[in-house]
Amino acid sequence: MRCRHCAGDVDLSLVDLGSSPPSNAYLEQADLEGSEVWFPLRVKVCESCWLVQTEDFTDADGLFHSDYAYFSGFSTTWVDHCRRFVDAVVGRFGLGEQSRVVEVACNDGTLLQQFRSREMSCVGIEPTARVAAAARSAGLDVREVFLSSEVADELRSSGVAADLLVANNVLAHVPDIVGFLEGCRGLMVDGAVATFEFPHLVELVDGALFDTIYHEHFSYLSLCVVDRVLKRAGLSMFDAERLPTHGGSLRVFASVVGDGERPRTARAERILDDERSRGVETASYYAGFQAATDRMKNDLLAYLVEESRRGRRVVGYGAAAKGNTLLNYAGVRSDLLEYVVDNNPAKQGTFLPGSRIPVVAEEVLIRDRPDRILVLPWNIRDEIVQRLESIGFSSGDILTAVPALVVG
Repeated sequence: MRCRHCAGDVDLSLVDLGSSPPSNAYLEQADLEGSEVWFPLRVKVCESCWLVQTEDFTDADGLFHSDYAYFSGFSTTWVDHCRRFVDAVVGRFGLGEQSRVVEVACNDGTLLQQFRSREMSCVGIEPTARVAAAARSAGLDVREVFLSSEVADELRSSGVAADLLVANNVLAHVPDIVGFLEGCRGLMVDGAVATFEFPHLVELVDGALFDTIYHEHFSYLSLCVVDRVLKRAGLSMFDAERLPTHGGSLRVFASVVGDGERPRTARAERILDDERSRGVETASYYAGFQAATDRMKNDLLAYLVEESRRGRRVVGYGAAAKGNTLLNYAGVRSDLLEYVVDNNPAKQGTFLPGSRIPVVAEEVLIRDRPDRILVLPWNIRDEIVQRLESIGFSSGDILTAVPALVVG
């Protein structure tokens, strides 16, 4: 295997999660009569540049298809996060009605609408038809393309340009990470700022958060690596901050290399120093991840089997991609987890990829009153627990499996 950043040989293994379908390939009723395409899910580490990456078995077109079912606006936690982000960058960079904002991977437009409400010129880039349509229905200008340097040239020639370019939770999703960043640079005007958010590799490894690994995530990123890749694409990282989202993320700020380049903050240097002191650029840092992953898988499976033996009914809440990684690696099926509740209408009435567990509306949960509820998107556990308590469940009925099995 060749590294998708430096093209060096990649041999060091982080984890082998067997095989599974793409985590967002939800099934319709008619699909149950046929087969699914499963791909190996293995992650390796490049010991030349230290990019952590999945092995390539499918391409982005096959993962981010027209029926892609993730809509960011269904999480109140994420909506609040977007609002705080907009408040912060508008104040910090002096953005106003004349400012041009481009969001790459704008999804359903949840974030971009915050900028539009301030009378700024907004353009979204979103390659998946279903969520792009949702963003357009909110009145946003959305270009349905995968961003690359060539696409950026075409967009720029049509008048698309950014004083602020936002790319949240997409950098890990692109197979050609350098080409993608070159595309971002191509849309930035003089003095522009780009911001990127992505799950932090340190949180993934230290917490053994294996369920955040799925085919749609091609890369698992440290700041050391992102700094290096940005430079190769002609961008300069000038600030970074830690965020609580997705179990622990980074927000990185970058400017174009050259006259508009901004000085690096002490905050960014501290994160770089912390990563190096932990050993993110050493092979020993990645040892033990597989064993920790297997413990969590086995703990969940043992719990569900025991609950079944006792005649207790367990269901899931939140048909998230991370839940599909967990359930497929553990081999959990509907005999152990009857169904999964999700408030996204696009997922209701479908079946989880691989496990084929049905996805239902919350009304089923209210009527059914199961004994236990497994929260699959543990990163928004507090939001979900609050919701479940409001409809009559107690905290003792609720469990999570990652980063450890916790009941109540």
